[in-house]
Amino acid sequence: MDAGDRQRLLEGTHHDPHTVLGAHPVPGGVAFRVLRPYARAVTVVLDEVRAELHDDGDGFFSGLLPLSREEPVPLYRLRVAYDDAVQETEDPYRFLPALGDFDLHLIGEGRHEQLWRALGAHPMTHQGVSGTRFAVWAPNARGVRVAGGFNFWDGTAFPMRSLGGTGVWELFVPGVGEGELYKFEITRPDGSKTMRADPLARRTEVPPATSSLVHASHYEWGDDAWLARRAERPAHEAPLSVYEVHLPSWRPGLSYRQLAEELPAYVKDLGFTHVELMPVAEHPFGGSWGYQVTGFYAPTARLGTPDDFKYLVDSLHRAGIGVLMDWVPAHFPRDDWALAEFDGRPLYEHEDPLRSAHPDWGTLEFDYGRREVRNFLVANAVYWCEEFHIDGLRVDAVASMLYLDYSREPGRWRPNEHGGRENLDAVAFLQEMNATLYRRVPGVVTIAEESTAWDGVTRATHHKGPSGFGGLGFGLKWNMGWMHDSLQYMSHEPVHRKYHHHEMTFSMVYAYSENYVLPISHDEVVHGKGSLVSKMPGDWWQQRANHRAYLGFMWAHPGKQLLFMGQEFAQGAEWSEARGPDWWLLDPQYGAEADHRGVRDLVRDLNAVYRDTPALWQRDTHPSGFAWVVGDAAEDNVFAFLRFDAEGIPLLAVSNFSPVVRDDYRLGVPDDVPAWHEVLNTDAARYGGSGVTQPHPVKPEPQGWHGRPASIRLTLPPLSTLWLRPA
Repeated sequence: MDAGDRQRLLEGTHHDPHTVLGAHPVPGGVAFRVLRPYARAVTVVLDEVRAELHDDGDGFFSGLLPLSREEPVPLYRLRVAYDDAVQETEDPYRFLPALGDFDLHLIGEGRHEQLWRALGAHPMTHQGVSGTRFAVWAPNARGVRVAGGFNFWDGTAFPMRSLGGTGVWELFVPGVGEGELYKFEITRPDGSKTMRADPLARRTEVPPATSSLVHASHYEWGDDAWLARRAERPAHEAPLSVYEVHLPSWRPGLSYRQLAEELPAYVKDLGFTHVELMPVAEHPFGGSWGYQVTGFYAPTARLGTPDDFKYLVDSLHRAGIGVLMDWVPAHFPRDDWALAEFDGRPLYEHEDPLRSAHPDWGTLEFDYGRREVRNFLVANAVYWCEEFHIDGLRVDAVASMLYLDYSREPGRWRPNEHGGRENLDAVAFLQEMNATLYRRVPGVVTIAEESTAWDGVTRATHHKGPSGFGGLGFGLKWNMGWMHDSLQYMSHEPVHRKYHHHEMTFSMVYAYSENYVLPISHDEVVHGKGSLVSKMPGDWWQQRANHRAYLGFMWAHPGKQLLFMGQEFAQGAEWSEARGPDWWLLDPQYGAEADHRGVRDLVRDLNAVYRDTPALWQRDTHPSGFAWVVGDAAEDNVFAFLRFDAEGIPLLAVSNFSPVVRDDYRLGVPDDVPAWHEVLNTDAARYGGSGVTQPHPVKPEPQGWHGRPASIRLTLPPLSTLWLRPA
């Protein structure tokens, strides 16, 4: 063996170990070379022939067998003797690459939309032998080796080969199967070594352990009917009310499969159309709630296996519930076993420190301008939707991706090539991600958590707006402005609300600029913000009444709804990921019927009436679906508006955010409705209210009011929202 090859193999810096190790025709026969540290002897086994190799020192063994050079190298095995055991195995270095040229071409182009099928660890049969193909992208590495439980975490005998200029390293290891632990031992450009988890690992150890696991799915889906019908209607024209869930704390201690026995039934009973799961991808620190991801292709092992997670999604689908998932492509943590400087240099992060370091979270931002990184993320979005049947992705922290100066002081950021503050690479990435996902996965929806006034978040990518950018291509966007303004209004004592009336009406000024979701999410009930009911002023009765009236207003307002767990029954305490919702509040022995069960019953009825009333969702994104009846009754703290479905059938929503009953309150209405029937009243006694209701249909009077030809007179309960439909 050449001394240079020998040294590079020992140092883990050989880029093509297959040219040295294995069997190679040479003058006089076939040369066999094996690297097995700690072995006492190595024997080549060919049919009935046994040939012991010479011990060349440092774990190298070699020998020349007088075989015909005219014939292909025969099949052989290795018999490796250690001090306390003898192992007969295949030689990894007799196999051709198990990764095809087309895969490599797509990876090099940054266009491999199923990247997880190429990179990572894949159990397979290759050249008639069972084993696992390992492949990793590490273009700056001087060498890469596979280490795992199968080689006692010493990768010396398992160097990988570099496949051309793609930066991909590959090795097929015979005999390694599902469940084996592994990492990649990377030799950095400076010669130092680092052990890294697989960026494309589809299964991981349970944190705080950090190894990757070889995985193959065996799950058989039962949700064909769900997938067939979910594309019948686009999300912005369909009923969509979302229950946001942090899986580890919804019922602390439950696994994916145990959650599958409880969560679908609970959500279906309350009538939500979807659940939104806070990040499921693997993360080392539970206190990050999943927003600092290290395993982008692996569901967290805290709750079970990837197939267990599929079982949960399948169970939700079979219960008629869609599954949205938080997805975090904005940043990743600096853990030295994960993505940060993966191969010794900035790789997934931007090489410019001003572009790579996230100023708020102590994390690193992806380099969206690098085609392989963009491919890693686009394929990841596809992966969750194709492999796990996820119905939609809520993309976290979009604003931090779009702006180069996000949370950065002057001098701490560099303008783009046009002198602007927009991150053009991130814009292109989001457009590609959305276009790819909508093309590949029928019925999917993407939702942006975008907190600025960026133009065209939910506009198609090929439609340019006034800014000159094409749309970002999202299906929906969180309406952070509505959330902030409406909660600000509700936090004031009713006597002061007249001075803040515009905070409840301003959202209609821009309601049709995007396709919106109204989010009361986990972000609003943590970090000292208090729960939703605790934001409300007054005594306990008034707090709950405000809470109910607010939910009634929210469900009637244009846009889809999202409510975080615990708020559906007016939990008083802030959410804690360690404790989860205070389910004990629903126990009858605590008087929960009037207090907390009543609010939960209201949420159930809100969802039921909402789904059965197309006026509340069919024209969410069309101005023709909404009309104010009275939006300027600031002195009364009253808001009233009409919603219309595609056929013009209306629903009348009236909110009274003052703690007094308003008798004979006149409201203008269309003159083509013979009578109005109350279909929901947040003040009903069964919800814990005072029971001021309209039990009989209300007939319009021919007296014009509020610019309309007819009017009705209602008794408005205190701190309440009413919904009325044509009788």
